[in-house]
Amino acid sequence: MANYFSIGLVLVTLASGLIWLADALLWAPKRKEKMALARASNQANLDDETLQKIAPEPYLVDTAKQIFPVIAFVLVLRSFLYEPFQIPSGSMMPTLLVGDFILVEKFTYGLKDPVARNKFIEVGEPARGDVVVFKYPEDPNTDFIKRVVGLPGDTVVYRNKQVFIKPACDVTVTPQCPGMKPVELTFEQRGEFFQDLVPLERFTEQLGEVSHQILRNPAVPPHAQMYYKQPGTAADEFLVPEGQYLVLGDNRDNSRDSRYWGFVPDDNLVGKAVAIWISFEFDREPSSWVPGWIPTGVRFSRIGGIH
Repeated sequence: MANYFSIGLVLVTLASGLIWLADALLWAPKRKEKMALARASNQANLDDETLQKIAPEPYLVDTAKQIFPVIAFVLVLRSFLYEPFQIPSGSMMPTLLVGDFILVEKFTYGLKDPVARNKFIEVGEPARGDVVVFKYPEDPNTDFIKRVVGLPGDTVVYRNKQVFIKPACDVTVTPQCPGMKPVELTFEQRGEFFQDLVPLERFTEQLGEVSHQILRNPAVPPHAQMYYKQPGTAADEFLVPEGQYLVLGDNRDNSRDSRYWGFVPDDNLVGKAVAIWISFEFDREPSSWVPGWIPTGVRFSRIGGIH
């Protein structure tokens, strides 16, 4: 849906810009010529209002002139700088909650054209621990948001709800490559969040330089038999291909992520989630007559950066 909006925005920008350009090159000179003839043939001084009636500016041209600067600004802003997104599910709890509205930095991983999404300027690459928005590989019209865990060339194991990582290493450059190590995990609290009446366990996970919170449901067993099958690896082991990334949701037992469908190609990356700009609550009784999309409150405490 987001890409359809981008295409529509590009078309409106082009149409209004072309109309403005055509008027400046073709139609406006003819209007000026007509007004000059009217002045020459009329001895009395004609005011501007009368001249405008003699050679009026078409409504379509006037509209194009008014909307083009605004539409062009919005196009540049959301295509190359920042784009707003809404969090629709709890797969990234506790980092992101349903009702959070976030800003995604579009230029962090390179500049792409808003229609075909071809990268034309390289800027940077995702780092371990980044929260990224991407086009879901199984349905590119759908935007997903997850956390980058595995980088190209990494070997990642998700076993007994613990992440293990063996970083990519070129033995011709580094003879002593690091081995498989568990990601540091520290228990924090139980019962702050619930899923199907089960109190969830909250941990602090250290992914490289990024320290963040995750949730685990003790009542949900690992489903290794449902994981993405990759030739030559164990059921819970993933070898990240070049140019792709392994991503996980912070709500580990309530997230459909790389464990189930594979990896995110670099071409699918939309940008890095950097901030929550507003957060709404939607806590309302099912019997309420008020539509569910109307917020019940604002969580001002959640406004700020995303870690």
